[in-house]
Amino acid sequence: MQKSKARDLKKPRSLSLPASPLTMPSPLHSPISLQQPSNRRKPSKPGQLYSKPQDGLVHGGSRLTGTLYGCRKARATLAIQENQRCLPLLILELGIPTGKLLQDMGSGLMRIALECEKRTAEKAEVLEEPLWTMYCNGRKVGYGLKKEPTDEDFNVMQLLHAVSMGAGVLPTVKTDASDGELTYMRAYFERVIGSKDSETFYMMNPDGNSGPELTIFFVRV
Repeated sequence: MQKSKARDLKKPRSLSLPASPLTMPSPLHSPISLQQPSNRRKPSKPGQLYSKPQDGLVHGGSRLTGTLYGCRKARATLAIQENQRCLPLLILELGIPTGKLLQDMGSGLMRIALECEKRTAEKAEVLEEPLWTMYCNGRKVGYGLKKEPTDEDFNVMQLLHAVSMGAGVLPTVKTDASDGELTYMRAYFERVIGSKDSETFYMMNPDGNSGPELTIFFVRV
């Protein structure tokens, strides 16, 4: 009996290590149930700024998760979530190929402006607008179209449910490889409401590290 206990003590135990957010996510064997966004954390009010930065929120806004993804030769998609485990608050199809967008971001400063016309007696929130004219660094590149999440969008959200930030390639069930690999870039964004007709999303670089700078403006004009 004592020899058996001794063998058990010497036997190494296997450790369960958490997956690194920088590694490529693997396909899920069972779907993850995404949560409904909570209403506990409201975005900053128009014109409201804190006297000191809080949790890296230098503009006094609220932190959300933003993901750019899509096949390299197909249009990019922007998803905004309360966090990576929540259903998206916004899904926007952008008028620029994913590979081109990520390439331009890698070269430095990127400003995306999404503009739409202000309608009479406007009551809808800015992010509820269905169609936008899109500009990248001042150059018109097409349109942004709000859409309902598809099965492919939900698949991306599930694959990235444990990823808070990073970039890479995702597995895809598509048989047509002409559009290229399914790529993604995820980061935290600070959401700031300037007025009832404008919102801005600032990409947050962790610990102040240098990296791609991306700002997305939503404006009704």
